[in-house]
Amino acid sequence: MTSCSAVTFPPALTQVTPSLDFFPPQCMEMEDRMESQKRPGLSKEVLISEKTGSLGCCGWFIVILVGFFTICLFPFTIWFCLKIVQEYERAVIFRLGRITDRKAKGPGIFFILPCTDSCVKVDLRTVSFDIPPQEILTKDSVTVSVDGVVYFRVNDPIASVANVSNADFATRLLAQTTLRNVLGTKNLAEVLSDREGIAHSMQSSLDEATDDWGIKVERVEIKDVKLPVQLQRAMAAEAEAAREARAKVIAAEGEMNASRALKEASLVIAESPSALQLRYLQTLNTIAAEKNSTIIFPLPMDVLSHFMRK
Repeated sequence: MTSCSAVTFPPALTQVTPSLDFFPPQCMEMEDRMESQKRPGLSKEVLISEKTGSLGCCGWFIVILVGFFTICLFPFTIWFCLKIVQEYERAVIFRLGRITDRKAKGPGIFFILPCTDSCVKVDLRTVSFDIPPQEILTKDSVTVSVDGVVYFRVNDPIASVANVSNADFATRLLAQTTLRNVLGTKNLAEVLSDREGIAHSMQSSLDEATDDWGIKVERVEIKDVKLPVQLQRAMAAEAEAAREARAKVIAAEGEMNASRALKEASLVIAESPSALQLRYLQTLNTIAAEKNSTIIFPLPMDVLSHFMRK
């Protein structure tokens, strides 16, 4: 007879590892979205912290050695260690290629090691530049030339040095492309009338794009919108025709009101025959006041009818 013995598995084998097949596609999409949202959420401090790691044993040995020689040759090395930064500047210090601190140095005086440290000065003052005229095709297929001006300043000196090679040049190129992208979604009437809204939209787009570069866009203005000569003539002719049409309508309305007033006046004069005679005398007085050589004297038809009967 054969005996059956129970086989026991270890706990590690009895645990069932969940497979990706058990999860519906909706859950996988939600996880991908959460990961994609976490990646842009990395702040500038996290990016900079990756660059400001430890120098290592070799690096610290070099730093200590340079510091020792600096102290030994102190009267001569003081001129290489001493740095001065203006009030409107900040200095980003690199030690053996790494950023030493998350905060820039300055303003004032500070010390660096001669051989291992290097500093990059960053100007914090507001910078303005003109956007070159851009040939843009509007939403209603009209070609216009638009230029503008942008005001920006460095908000984070370390990010402007570590995250982009040339923050000023990159901001200038981005301003040109942003102007094209924003005006490409507007028609000609909006470009001519809503300049403030276009400038605000450009400012928000530029400020969001340059935030990782440590740049703060303070103001954007649209300077001039140049239209083709043929389009200017067509718009001028259209405006002139519209003004002439309004003038004719106003003249017609005036004649209609005048005719109604004359009708009411004729009804009043018909009720009193003597009023017509007074109107004749008033007309003669008006003609005589202008010193005319010819005077037309109106003759009532009632007088002529009396002679015509005879």
